[in-house]
Amino acid sequence: MKIRVFGTGCAPCKTMLQNVQTAVAELGIGAEIEHVTRVQAMLDAGITGTPTLVVDGEVKSVGKALEVPALKALLTSCQAERSK
Repeated sequence: MKIRVFGTGCAPCKTMLQNVQTAVAELGIGAEIEHVTRVQAMLDAGITGTPTLVVDGEVKSVGKALEVPALKALLTSCQAERSK
C-alpha cells in the first residue's frame, strides 16, 4: 500500500502525517508513507487543497486532518478492496 500525504507543513498537514503513521503502526500493515511538501509536485498531481490523503493513487480526503480511528477504518477498507 502506498500512502501519500500532501501538505506544505502547516499544522493540519503535520497532524495528518502523524495520524497516518500512528494508524499504520496500530494496524500493523505494510505501507510506504510519503509526505509531499513541494508545491510543484502538488500542482502536478492535481492537488487543490491540503492536507490531502492519497492511498494507492486514489484521493481519499482533502482539506482536513483525519483522526486515527477514521484513518484506521479507511485503510482497512482500502486493504479489503485490494484483496478482492
